[in-house]
Amino acid sequence: MRADVAIVGAGMAGASLAAELAPHLSVVILEAESQPGYHSTGRSAAFWSETYGGPLIQPLTSASHGLLASPPPEFSDRPFLSPRGAIHIADEEGAPLLDRMSATFQGSVTLERLDRHALDARIPGLRPSWAHGIAEASCADIDVAGLHQAYLKAARAAGATLLVNARMERARRTGEGWRLETSAGEVRAAILVDAAGAWADQVAQAAGMAPMGVRPYRRTIAQLRVDPPAPADLPLVVDALGRFYFKPEAGGRIWLSPHDETPCDACDSAAEEQDVALAIDRLERVVDWSVERIERKWAGLRSFAPDRLPVYGFADGQRDFFWCAGQGGFGIQTAPAAAKMAAALLLGRAPDPSVAHIDPAPYLPKRFGV
Repeated sequence: MRADVAIVGAGMAGASLAAELAPHLSVVILEAESQPGYHSTGRSAAFWSETYGGPLIQPLTSASHGLLASPPPEFSDRPFLSPRGAIHIADEEGAPLLDRMSATFQGSVTLERLDRHALDARIPGLRPSWAHGIAEASCADIDVAGLHQAYLKAARAAGATLLVNARMERARRTGEGWRLETSAGEVRAAILVDAAGAWADQVAQAAGMAPMGVRPYRRTIAQLRVDPPAPADLPLVVDALGRFYFKPEAGGRIWLSPHDETPCDACDSAAEEQDVALAIDRLERVVDWSVERIERKWAGLRSFAPDRLPVYGFADGQRDFFWCAGQGGFGIQTAPAAAKMAAALLLGRAPDPSVAHIDPAPYLPKRFGV
């Protein structure tokens, strides 16, 4: 198989970039698993938050809102966002971080300080020590599976080819571009895109490129049945000190995470009992609900570059190896803007108007000299 561009990884990063590139170039997407999005994309906590990831991620998140909230009819017949709202809460130890948050996002994200009375009205059963809060009204639930499938569908409609069970084993340059050896056969392409998530450094090294230092971390989520049942309109509740977050799920259940970031190898990650226990212990210190049952638990991988910013662009000094990696836990909520920006970099074209105001410099690989 021959293509202008071979994208390694069919998760949200690879699928969204393929959809942006396929109208202009021939594209093949190589997915190591039997189904796209098996690892990080399929295990997301599924929320869209403008403050999540910090001030250098916020422009990508905010610029993604238009497509997510009101997609073109040819892309999707329904929005990918539904209202949720978030409340960032703090005890006395975490209160200064709420002040810092207000200052950091002033003028870019609408935030509202909440007193204890307002917190009680939004979070029933909140224990007395949690007296400080900030509401982030724009926070929303995101249909991750729907968005991922829409991007894959758009990529295929524009001519892209998806190969599953196609793990890239080796890649070498020839006079005509890249020759990729995969478990599904040989693929040749002029440009190789590394959108392999937790496996990004492994893919780079298999192609003879210097690794970026992308490191995977395990993140745990559990679905719990609680008493009293969680209200359907409960906001996403986030600890200012990053020790937990939880949100309601159907039938009065909640999704709970201890906000863990445990370094690990790239793998088919699974939840550890001790992390689920830690999450429940933290929950019980926040609200007076009782946990009746652990119904499900899972873990996904979040992959970060050393500075915790994503990496988009050609390898320094190269025009045939393109990085699309290091999206951490914010790769889904930033996918529309990130894919448009990355596509403009790869194609050497002016960016889409929706992202023209975003400076790509903080995300370029050359910041690491690779």
